[in-house]
Amino acid sequence: MGDWVIRLIEQSGYLGVAFLMFLETVFPPIPSEVIMSVAGIAAAKGEMNLWGVIAAGTTGAMLGNIVWYLAARALGIIRLKPMIDRFGRWITMDWEEVQRAERWFRQNGTFFVFLGRMLPTVRSLVSVPAGLLKMRFKTFLIASTLGTAGWTAALAYGGYKLREHFEEVDQWLGPVSNAILVTLVLGYLWRVIRYRAKH
Repeated sequence: MGDWVIRLIEQSGYLGVAFLMFLETVFPPIPSEVIMSVAGIAAAKGEMNLWGVIAAGTTGAMLGNIVWYLAARALGIIRLKPMIDRFGRWITMDWEEVQRAERWFRQNGTFFVFLGRMLPTVRSLVSVPAGLLKMRFKTFLIASTLGTAGWTAALAYGGYKLREHFEEVDQWLGPVSNAILVTLVLGYLWRVIRYRAKH
């Protein structure tokens, strides 16, 4: 994976960075940590400009974010009601909870989207609730762009400073990503147990 990323960035420059970050947003298994760190190293070598790398990465990721947002918005939360009523046990939500979540999102959605864009694992999923709950596109775009720019800038700068030792970025991002994933899984299991007890 890393070698393919390096070759594409070497051959395609900023366009390669944007394309890879678009893919990373649409298909989360492609790691943004590697993409932006490699691009940061290229900037440190003088092959690209650091600000150009950050702009390309942010643009590509935002295109992917918008794709997910528009798809979720076209679906809409109302169309999920039959599925929620039928499979609420495994979704761990009934329709009343969905309505409460919708009210919460209207008050706190902007901060949720901004912060979520800077969290490993979570960042690629943020567009879905924003689209389902029909968050204003302008608000979504601003909050997402700011959060995404912060994430790509941090990774690119990390690669820029570490140069060839970009694997060191993963030494601290890897455990953070794993901790967030474990927390999400444990939270889901807790909600399944709680939902079954409640109903």
